[in-house]
Amino acid sequence: MTRISRLFEKLKAEKRCGMVAYLTAGDPSPAATPDLVAALERGGADLIELGVPFSDPIADGPVIQLAGDRALRAGTTLAKVLEIAREIRKRSEVPLLLFTYLNPALRYGFARLAADAKAAGIDGCLLTDASVEEAGEYVRVMREAGLDTVFLAAPTSTDRRLKLVAEYSSGFIYLVSRTGITGEQQTISDSALPLIERMRALTTLPLALGFGISTPEHVAALSGQVEAVVVGSAIVRQIEKDPAQLEGFMHSLTRPIAKTALS
Repeated sequence: MTRISRLFEKLKAEKRCGMVAYLTAGDPSPAATPDLVAALERGGADLIELGVPFSDPIADGPVIQLAGDRALRAGTTLAKVLEIAREIRKRSEVPLLLFTYLNPALRYGFARLAADAKAAGIDGCLLTDASVEEAGEYVRVMREAGLDTVFLAAPTSTDRRLKLVAEYSSGFIYLVSRTGITGEQQTISDSALPLIERMRALTTLPLALGFGISTPEHVAALSGQVEAVVVGSAIVRQIEKDPAQLEGFMHSLTRPIAKTALS
């Protein structure tokens, strides 16, 4: 079992919802990222998504796009993110999910990426724009290295695609609460709960819901519906605004997580 799988077993035993925290690795600098991850973990984050900055993102909203630009200007590459992961592993056993696009992974090479990511202490990988219909070879290589493969499921996904997501995912499945790009929202999308129900009918894997989750109220509302919630843009914005307050901000998001079983 990976750290990711063990985490969700632990959350199930504790009857609580987990917190998945995304940050763009290398923003504001590669050297700063391990300390930011430590602050998120102290604030209650259960799993960290290490975002690899990419020059041509298609799913990222303006907050994360700007963070990616800052990270790229600071010299952050996929190889540098793996170095960051090694630094994090020197002080923490928090599960780490590499969050990237297909292009950087292809350029690096799947086999090389799987080996280097495993050696760096990464537990799994999510390629945001990978076509699940063509993911067989990627999944095989990652699984052979002992890494989880997490895929996205969206409200617009067909039943056939959801079945493939269920088949090829391990660790957990990332549910996109709404169509469009990442970013903070005032309300949870009406399409979130129907997607949860559709996915539940196809898999027993844990479900994590993200895209637009940005307030304690959102977290509280979802804590009885999914095994974990994912917060990204709100965290990245806090890092841009005042990284010294990141731990407290994370505490504000994790405080309302219910200690009760899923409904």
